[in-house]
Amino acid sequence: MTKANSPEQPPPPLCPRAQGQPSHGTACRAPLPASCPAGLRAGGRCPQSPPEPYVNPGINKVRFTPLTPGQRTEADRGALSRSRPPSTLAFPPGGRARPSPARPGPARRGGAGRQAEDGQIVLVAGNQNSIYEKTGKRCQMLCLLFKYDERLLGRYALASAGDQNLFTSLYPTLSQQLPREPMEWRRSYGRAPKMIHLESNFVQFKEELLPKEGNKALLTFPFLHIYWTECCDTEVYKTTVKDDITKWQNVLKAHNSVDWLIVVVESDAKKKNKTNILPRTSIVDKIRNDFCNKQSDRCVVLSDPLKDSSRSQESWNAFLTKLRTLLLMSFTKNLGKFEDDMRTLREKRTEPGWSFCEYFMVQEELAFVFEMLQQFEDALVQYDELDALFSQYVVNFGAGDGANWLTFFCQPVRSWNGLILRKPIDMEKRELIQNQEATLLDLRSYLFSRQCTLLIFLQRPWEVSQRALELLHNCVQELKLLEVSVPPGALDCWVFLSCLEVLQRIEGCCDRAQIDANVSHTVGLWSYATEKLKSLGYLCGLVSEKGPNSEDLNRTVDLLAGLGAERPETANASQSPYKKLKEALSSVEAFEKHYLDLSHATIEMYTNIGRIRSAKLVGKDLAEFYMRKKGPQKAEVYLQGALKTYLAEGWALLVTHTRKQLAECQKHLGQIENYLQTSSLLAGDNHLTEDERKSFCQEILDFANQQAENQGQKVILPMHSFAQLKTLHFDPANAVVHVGGKLSIELTLLSQMPIPVQVDQIAIHVHFSIEKNSYRKTAEWLTKHKTSNGVISFPNEVTGFPLSRNNLPALELYEMYERSPSDNSLNTAGIRRQESSSSLDMPSGVTLEDGAHVLKCNNLTLEPGVNKITFNTQAKEPGTYTLRQLCTSVGKVQFVLLHIYPIVQYDVYSQEPQLKVEPMTDSLLAGIPQKVKFTVTTGHYTMKNGDTLQLSNADAMPILYHLESKAVIYSNTREKISESSLRIQSSEKITSISLPVAPAYHVIEFELEVMYLPSATESAVEKENTTNKEVHRKNKEKQKQDNCMATVDQKVTIDCPWSIYSTIIALTFCIPFNAKHSLLSAGKRKYVQVCVQNLSELCFQLSDNSLKNCADCTDLQLVPLNPESQQVIYSKQSIFFVWELKWTKELPLSLQCLFSVSFCPATSEEQSLTLKPFTYEFQVENFFTLYHVKTEIFPPLGAEYCKTGSLCSLEVSITRLVDLSEVDRDEALTESDGYCTTKLMYEVVDNSSNWAVCGKSSGVISMPVAARATHKVHMEVMPLFAGYLPFPDVRLFKYLPHHSAHSMQLDADSWIENDNLSVDKNVDDQADSSSIRSRGSLHSAASGEHKGLPMPRLQSFSSGQVFNCSTAMQILVIPSKDDHVLEVNIT
Repeated sequence: MTKANSPEQPPPPLCPRAQGQPSHGTACRAPLPASCPAGLRAGGRCPQSPPEPYVNPGINKVRFTPLTPGQRTEADRGALSRSRPPSTLAFPPGGRARPSPARPGPARRGGAGRQAEDGQIVLVAGNQNSIYEKTGKRCQMLCLLFKYDERLLGRYALASAGDQNLFTSLYPTLSQQLPREPMEWRRSYGRAPKMIHLESNFVQFKEELLPKEGNKALLTFPFLHIYWTECCDTEVYKTTVKDDITKWQNVLKAHNSVDWLIVVVESDAKKKNKTNILPRTSIVDKIRNDFCNKQSDRCVVLSDPLKDSSRSQESWNAFLTKLRTLLLMSFTKNLGKFEDDMRTLREKRTEPGWSFCEYFMVQEELAFVFEMLQQFEDALVQYDELDALFSQYVVNFGAGDGANWLTFFCQPVRSWNGLILRKPIDMEKRELIQNQEATLLDLRSYLFSRQCTLLIFLQRPWEVSQRALELLHNCVQELKLLEVSVPPGALDCWVFLSCLEVLQRIEGCCDRAQIDANVSHTVGLWSYATEKLKSLGYLCGLVSEKGPNSEDLNRTVDLLAGLGAERPETANASQSPYKKLKEALSSVEAFEKHYLDLSHATIEMYTNIGRIRSAKLVGKDLAEFYMRKKGPQKAEVYLQGALKTYLAEGWALLVTHTRKQLAECQKHLGQIENYLQTSSLLAGDNHLTEDERKSFCQEILDFANQQAENQGQKVILPMHSFAQLKTLHFDPANAVVHVGGKLSIELTLLSQMPIPVQVDQIAIHVHFSIEKNSYRKTAEWLTKHKTSNGVISFPNEVTGFPLSRNNLPALELYEMYERSPSDNSLNTAGIRRQESSSSLDMPSGVTLEDGAHVLKCNNLTLEPGVNKITFNTQAKEPGTYTLRQLCTSVGKVQFVLLHIYPIVQYDVYSQEPQLKVEPMTDSLLAGIPQKVKFTVTTGHYTMKNGDTLQLSNADAMPILYHLESKAVIYSNTREKISESSLRIQSSEKITSISLPVAPAYHVIEFELEVMYLPSATESAVEKENTTNKEVHRKNKEKQKQDNCMATVDQKVTIDCPWSIYSTIIALTFCIPFNAKHSLLSAGKRKYVQVCVQNLSELCFQLSDNSLKNCADCTDLQLVPLNPESQQVIYSKQSIFFVWELKWTKELPLSLQCLFSVSFCPATSEEQSLTLKPFTYEFQVENFFTLYHVKTEIFPPLGAEYCKTGSLCSLEVSITRLVDLSEVDRDEALTESDGYCTTKLMYEVVDNSSNWAVCGKSSGVISMPVAARATHKVHMEVMPLFAGYLPFPDVRLFKYLPHHSAHSMQLDADSWIENDNLSVDKNVDDQADSSSIRSRGSLHSAASGEHKGLPMPRLQSFSSGQVFNCSTAMQILVIPSKDDHVLEVNIT
């Protein structure tokens, strides 16, 4: 057998991993040190060293590199990389490792510190020298175990004549070819498969390496066993090889090992030397028959592997494929079995006797496997699971549910040397855990050191700092939960050393630029280390004025003893955590230097990353240190900064504590005004005890009662700390008084002081202003703009927060984010208040406003709590008085409220007398009595006996009054003063109203009745039309749009006693009715209909309706068809009246009519005053019937009824009823030899779509102008529906030639469009010789001439000139027999 290292060859240098340094993912093959067990020293070597010329027993590595299918690697081009870098795996919470998807392209070469491509997973097992440097185990990890034929080796040596033996020559090719092709690795539990490359080394087969019964370890046994043989002689096979293979397999069966392979090597040289041997295949067949009956694939033939031929290459390919498959199957199976066993062990954790330490060693072995495979993420998951499991047990222990094995970790802490992160494994602490002798700090230190190593391998150093900070805080709490005995200061030492160790470990693997860019991740450790160093300084007496005493020195010695000796890996470092701590505790000066350096560095880091609040907190601790060192000037800067931050963010307790420190600092510095201000804030702070508040209050009173040399010098302090203004009450409540009136203001002050305070004076500084025309504001206007109850409440203020969040008018909120400088990730977020410095502190140099208007109240005692102070004043000058400041004087101290907010004002007015006349209802109705209210505001005028209001009388609007009319006098606050009878005298032109005697600034109110009467000659509406046609036109348009009542303005002139000028008041009356008329026809009989509509909200009773002819024609008679009884017309309703026209001879073309009806309110009683009737005058023109139109529809010949879909005959008969009259003399009239004709146009239209008109539906006819002249038109129509169908509409128009100068008058329903109107050139007197077809609507002819041929025009007849007797007639239409669906139209 050959040895691992030949004595003639010098050993290669150790790789970084063998020296205890991280390898950054590089594949390590460096030989292990001599202290390593033989199993580990047997073979590892660095990739830089030359390959060994023989099979290298020992631990080597298996490499898995995922590739995309069909991807060609560098190995195909002869440049296979032996070391491939790891990649980072992404772990979902609570899940398993999921590699990122593979990136297309060839695999990259590995190297120190080189990052792998996305999706490239490199699993390396082998010489993890640093892990097993002191374990004393023989760790054959993921290796191929070989059984060598010694005679084969000997023969190769003999045959080679000094050359290497056959296997030695095969090994380089095998080691290069094995990882060349990728394999798909499928794992359990649904984890994604990977394309991996395999790379392996070999060890010699030994029985003691096989796993024993019950041994569930993963690191101490081989996975695949290979038997190599070159036997080609049957006799040799029977005598030697068969027995050797049999023994070999018996040993494997005895240890339940089923992963094996037999390799038969074929050699052409052997065949030439032995001519009497059988073909090789016979030996292979025998081996397969003897040992591989059911597993024929376990025997592989390698044909002449040393030759460069196609046959040899094919043999190599088949062998390598089989080897890769079996190796991957074995590895996956054993790994899965180990994980199942580990889970089974974890599920037994509730059973008695279960040990966490034993389980820890088992799961850590799985982590070692993943780590040596360079699966650092999977390895980290194992440690995280152990961390979470242990933490849960500690929490349960604190809740009373403790496990027995936790008692091992409750041992008192005797060593506090901090975390050890300089080497990947702390073997000393690992052995303590294995022997169940570790303390809580030992377990946590070892567990974190392993996590730190893996995170560094994963190139995530900033997560190390985050986890370290959580670990340190959690350890402090776990020690309390487990009630572990810890010497005073020991935990502070451990935390301080651990913080610096983590920081130095991160600095060792990152450059300065990366560290500066990621300060947000490490600043927490700097701050925690500063805090613990401060605690140690206070504990060891290094901050006291006199320095440490003997007790402090003894405590310091005990703490340094607990640190133990410095570790060898940091002994040569000048700035190791051990040296820093020892130096800081050595003297007062050294402690001050180290503490200040740490504090200033931490503050700078916090400031640079925008965490101002944290920086101020460290500065506050630094201020406390300066105060102990008698440096109040330096301390004040930090305290003021911290106080400003706490005030801005609303931290009440922190504000109180900081103010106490600031008060002490200001007292030492002699800052009297600042000290008094801070003392006043603290005296009113409820977060302090009663005694503390009283002491600060007494400090203020002692200073206020001092006899100062300069009596004029005052100290001005803010009011909010002394007392709070709660409410302000005005009397009168509306805060409006007239000149000479009295006003009282009651203040409610909440004293913040804990004891009664004698106050010299409380003053309100008032600002007086006269706005333009403000003195003319009435009391009514001012009252509307004031509070109703006269009480103004002020926002509640928190003591010490002068302008809180809810009582400033213009506070601005803005979002506050704290982001990481490195990756811009959001660390914290919040909302902060944007405000000026005045909200944080009282500005210096405050002065009171000087002015003549000051309200004072002297010699008062403010009791703790609520106090009420009343101020009285008398108004002298009109204007607006604004309460600006409130000042409380206590000796030399003045407490000032700079701004009273919300704004508080009271108004003093001087008002001119005014008269106001307004209706008592929403609108005044004409024709009936209506109440009107007179309001006299006296203002500064005093009503004397004999003062009267003189109203000019109007015939159309008499003033009605009663003897019981009263006048009421009110004060300016609407309080009733008196009531007296109203004396009214009326003459022909003037009505005089005597006013009662009333003082100034009072109101006199009384009511009168007025009634608007229409003129005797014309109706109200007609008079309005004749006097003001333009106004009536506008009112008429408005009435049509809004359906509103017509209005009439009536002006009244009033002479007032206080003015030489007359006052003109306009009262608007509404006409309650609206009337309209219409002409109705029944053949030659005519009827006139009048519609009366009630537009008001009242109900009226109508009577005595009549319609008269204004021309007094005796040949015309209007016969009423209305009931003679009275009728009630309700609001928004109408009543119709009808008269029939009867005449004996021809009448004029127009008829002038006058309609009248008497009315009175339906709810009113009998009135003595006679009301005039409502009249309506109108004119009726062209009301005689000229043409009679009759329509008839006949069914088809031989049919009794009309049927749907069948053509029916339509006959239109147009008959002239009268001879030639003045109405007919127009452009359409044609006279020839005394024979007159006119042209008419007819149109048959069915708007309901019941009929289909076939053929032409319109035409022009020449109609004789003579009585009883008739013209008939025939056409065909088709009914579209069954049932009683109404007849189609027949329309008749005058057909005027194009040269007519008159414009057409068409209604809104005109239906012919000029562009489509055509004239047949062959038109003649016959009815059917011309026709006009039209669709759409008719446009006015006055719109302009048309291009081309001039077009004729149409003119509609007036209402009543054409009577259609077939209107509303219907005809029965039956469905046809073939219809299956019956459609019936019912109208």
